[in-house]
Amino acid sequence: MLTVLAGLGLGLSLIVAIGAQNVFVLRQGLRREHVLPVVVICAVSDAVLIAAGVAGLGYIVQQAPWLVTIARWAGAVFLVTYGVMAARRAWRGDGSLQVDASPSSAGLSTADAGAASAPTSGGTATMTRTRLAPVIGTVLALTWLNPHVYLDTVLMLGSVAATHGEERWLFAAGAMTASVLWFAGLGLGARHLGRWLRTRRAWRMLDAGIAVVMVVLGVGLVLPVLGG
Repeated sequence: MLTVLAGLGLGLSLIVAIGAQNVFVLRQGLRREHVLPVVVICAVSDAVLIAAGVAGLGYIVQQAPWLVTIARWAGAVFLVTYGVMAARRAWRGDGSLQVDASPSSAGLSTADAGAASAPTSGGTATMTRTRLAPVIGTVLALTWLNPHVYLDTVLMLGSVAATHGEERWLFAAGAMTASVLWFAGLGLGARHLGRWLRTRRAWRMLDAGIAVVMVVLGVGLVLPVLGG
């Protein structure tokens, strides 16, 4: 159970960071347009990437157990660094999210977002409905053409999962669950979350929480090594 929760915590910490994919999911949620396909594509893509990372690194670790120690230290350094960066964002308060930003700032083409108008005070918008095909193409591009997804989801999360030995798939299950919960909450709950997530104070609190989780997980990775 602790392994599943560790995967859930790390998965949420990695996926919650503000990025083009999250902006797009939130935007679709605010538009109430093709939300379910977008959520499913994001969650399934994450599951595939997580499974690939865990399966590949799991085999390598079986052939070279000493890589576990390297993975622990590399993962710890990454997690603590990521946590410090999140804490810095929380302190400076520079992580606010603008859903109605220009198409280029969210990684969207002008054709995909040209029909959008600014959100109303209620947190929703009146827009011309976009066809499903361009929406699917955009979310696939934002997911699979993002270099950070291979660094974070495949290499980073796979490395941390490998340190859990035979329980690495439980860790992966926790991380996959985090993806489902986040994307479902972000997309399907956007009507209620949109206004809250646009405030600077909300993202400061979110970044502060991410910082705590990342540092705690990072220190926990190397405690077994330091304890002998």
